[in-house]
Parts: sequence; structure tokens; C-alpha cells
Amino acid sequence: MAAFNLDETLQFAIDLAHSAGAIILDGARKREQMDDVDWDAILKKNTADLVTETDQATERHVKEKIAERFPDHEFIGEESWAAGEEPKLGDKPTWIVDPIDGTTNFVKGFSFHCISIGVCYQQRPVIGVIFSPALQTLYYASSGNGAFRLSPADGGSPRRLPLAKRPAPLPSLKMAVVAVEWGSDRKRETIEKKTKAFATLCGDADAGVEGGRMVQGVRSLGSAALSMSCVAEGSIDMWQEIGCWAWDVCAGTVIVQEAGGVVLGSKADALSSLSSPDFGHVTPQILQGRKYLVLRAIGDTDKESGSDAQRRIAAEFYNAIDDWEAA
Repeated sequence: MAAFNLDETLQFAIDLAHSAGAIILDGARKREQMDDVDWDAILKKNTADLVTETDQATERHVKEKIAERFPDHEFIGEESWAAGEEPKLGDKPTWIVDPIDGTTNFVKGFSFHCISIGVCYQQRPVIGVIFSPALQTLYYASSGNGAFRLSPADGGSPRRLPLAKRPAPLPSLKMAVVAVEWGSDRKRETIEKKTKAFATLCGDADAGVEGGRMVQGVRSLGSAALSMSCVAEGSIDMWQEIGCWAWDVCAGTVIVQEAGGVVLGSKADALSSLSSPDFGHVTPQILQGRKYLVLRAIGDTDKESGSDAQRRIAAEFYNAIDDWEAA
């Protein structure tokens, strides 16, 4: 196998995201112009989890281009997995791709959707590229080289993430804007646990909500990758989700880490790592574990380092809520 070149692979991934984005935009235009939509043909599991022809066409394009340029690389994609291919993460360079993250948003015409392209090498996420064609916004990062955003608002020049030169402190969970998702698993036991967790995050303990933390705000944006990008840039303080997959978070993991944030796994994993030097280290088990808590970079204060603040906020979050099983 040829030597793995991080810079070359990152640039290829960026170019690939743009060419795939053109397919997504074309699919959006076609959908808007359809006179008669056959909704039965695009239902995958329920009304919260839609698949489209554009999903499949985008993944085919991405997979073919990767195979042409890097024939010895491995590939894990959402649509390939749905078709029966088993995702396996080994030491070879492995592309982990969600052709359209935020499929429901795409189908509904909501611009918050994207292509998410991650690359792992030796079982570690090392490249992340997230591109929203509707928003014309690109997020990208490679291990050790920082994370960046390029959007119309940036005047044509990439901006390093986080956007603030000095990230703000985060004194408590009460000051946080938290992104969460309802997801496609709507079983009674799952919904009851999510509802309880979200009520605890939002509720006011002084007004009768037991254990309420009264966070500053809650967002539900419908795209794991773009939610993680918002954490990386600092517009959202943290994001939590259970039930999504490695292709939803691989690219975002690199972008968040390179922006000074941390990506954690399940409640048990996170709490057990609080005092460990491995805090925030994303193992293959965490990447594929389907339980994620992501925190932004936090500024140092006279009393506390940003890293210690991330540990404190993670502990406060997970001591407030229980997690649930991913379906």
C-alpha cells in the first residue's frame, strides 16, 4: 500500500465533498420541481428516518471516486451498510461517509443538511470534512493541523475554529446551550427516558422540576455532523445524542478535537475517564459505540483550566441524566 499522505487525502476529501454537494443540490432542485411525490418510495423506517435517491447517488459517486484515487483504502458508508455491507474498522485508511446527514431536513427542504466525510487511519479519526451545499459552508480538519470553516460569511478566506480567539468560560451547565435529538427510535421506553432527560436539562428545580438544571437553551437541528460543527465553532456549547452511527460523527470528531473540544462516549465511559489522561481520546469503541457527548473548547480562567472545565461540565451533565440503549 502507498504511504498515507494526510495533506493530499484532506484536499481530495474537500474536492470530493464539493462534487458530491453538486449532486445533493441537483437532487434538492429536482425534488422541489416534482409534481407528484411518491412518499412510500422514500420511506425507510418511519417518518423520522427518510432515505432518498439522492442519498444513494451521492454515496455511489463518493465511493467510486475514492476507489479510483485510493484503491487500497477501505470504505464504510451509511447506504452501503443499509445494503448489507458490514462496517469494519481496521488499520488501513478507512473512509467513513454519510452522503446526506440530515436526510429528513433534506427531504423537507430545510437547509441544515450536509455530506460528512471522515477518514480513519490506524483506527483513529484523522480527517474530517463536512460540507453543506445549501448553506455553501465547509468545515474541515486534519489531525494536528487545526480546524477551519469556509462560508460566504467568511469573505472567501478560511477561519480557524473556534471562531472566538479566546473561547468563553462555561461556569456551569446552567449557562450552556445544548443540542439534542429525538432521533428515529420512538419506542415508548426510549421516548420516556429521553423526555425525562430533556426535562431535567430544561427544567427549573426552583419551580418544581426535580433535578432541573435549567440550561440556557436547547436546540434540535436534525444533523449530527452540523451540530458537531456548531460545537467546534463555538455557537453551541455541547451536543448529546444516542443512536447515531460512526458515519454521522467521524468527520465531526476530528473537527471538534482540532478546535479544542472533546468527544466522549457513554455515561459510564465518560465518568470513568474524568481523571484519566485519556479523557477525550476517541477509541474505535467510542467512535462506533453510538453514544456521544461533545463539548466545545472552554477558555481558561484564574481558577480553572479549560480542560478541567470540560471535565467538570461533562460530570455535571452525566450526573444529571441517565443514558439509554441505542436501537
